[in-house]
Amino acid sequence: MELKRVVVTGLGALTPIGNTIPNYWEGLKNGKSGCAPITYFDTEKFKTKFACEIKDYNPQDHFDRKEARKLDKFAQYALVSSSEAIEDAMINLDEVDKFRVGVIWGAGIGGLETFQDEVINFAEGDGTPRFNPFFIPKMIADIAPGNISIKHGFMGPNYTTVSACASSANAMIDALNYIRLGHCDIIVTGGSEAAVTKAGMGGFNAMHALSTRNESPETASRPFDATRDGFVLGEGAGALILEEYEHAKKRGAKIYAEVIGGGMSSDAYHMTAPHPDGIGVERVMLNCLRDAGIDASEVDAINTHGTSTPLGDVAELKAISSIFGDHTHKININSTKSMTGHLLGAAGAIEAIASILAMQNNLVPPTINHTTVDENIDPKLNLTLNKAQPRDIKVAMSNTFGFGGHNACVLFKKLDA
Repeated sequence: MELKRVVVTGLGALTPIGNTIPNYWEGLKNGKSGCAPITYFDTEKFKTKFACEIKDYNPQDHFDRKEARKLDKFAQYALVSSSEAIEDAMINLDEVDKFRVGVIWGAGIGGLETFQDEVINFAEGDGTPRFNPFFIPKMIADIAPGNISIKHGFMGPNYTTVSACASSANAMIDALNYIRLGHCDIIVTGGSEAAVTKAGMGGFNAMHALSTRNESPETASRPFDATRDGFVLGEGAGALILEEYEHAKKRGAKIYAEVIGGGMSSDAYHMTAPHPDGIGVERVMLNCLRDAGIDASEVDAINTHGTSTPLGDVAELKAISSIFGDHTHKININSTKSMTGHLLGAAGAIEAIASILAMQNNLVPPTINHTTVDENIDPKLNLTLNKAQPRDIKVAMSNTFGFGGHNACVLFKKLDA
């Protein structure tokens, strides 16, 4: 059976450095930091007092008051970003076969704020179980694609992938394969997360996973820097319209890139720490290259997982060097988490979008906040430090890894007609 080709025909983003695709790209290319002191709650007693929050976001700009009350922020973000992507793709909802349009979405946690607030309210009460009737449907992770399909009438495959920080990358790979196999013409995919909450910050602080650079939050996310001390929590969403190539051509859609491969693997090592030798990370990139049917020497740019943790950054770069060999030093490597923070389940989506936009604009966004060389990192690697670099990108890779050892990798290519 010959697999069908899959292309990207629409993009949408709601991120800490831009609330639309054009604004997101402006932030990326200019090396904008999305990190600032938390505004959502009092952080006086928290170890980490900053995060990458969405700025200038008002639910009532997108939903009426009644509708907004039924949606956790992670679901709101999903609806906003997917609507932008659908509009960008210029999909005529009256002409497409809605039974062949699916929604496969990623979320690592789901409605954490809703869960947190309902449990606190119950604990502070007299023991009477007075819960909001929308508590469960606001909280469950699968409600995001459910709401997207309800809004637009899409009746194809509809579900959520949950693999911690790899969730939206896994969603994209599933979407790729459903279209490749001929089950769908179009799939709305991506991911959303809204974990900048008391429970989210407190939980990650308890794991010693977050940076505590409270004196300089805007520089706290510093992948590959010797002084990095943990990741910065972010929030938001990214959406991509994946479409069968001939279907896209027939309706005259603009095409951003071709999705040529997806790889998955497991570290099988530790709940939170990466394998120090990067074995699972090596395998996921190798699997992705094999799935795409290309040689490692064809890859021009890699948007790394690059969370700014002491162990993770080194392990990933060692794995890249192992897989790409002598070609490694010719690759532009970067981490856009230095600007957006770590969006957990939405990370794969917004970083895939960053890779596609870099390819479109022949410009690799920088890894910002780098000041001190880490002697454990090969100094000959081009980590695209502190300033965007012009580059003709024909093939771009995006890596995403999650707690539990979940690894996912996606490859994009400039379209060959």
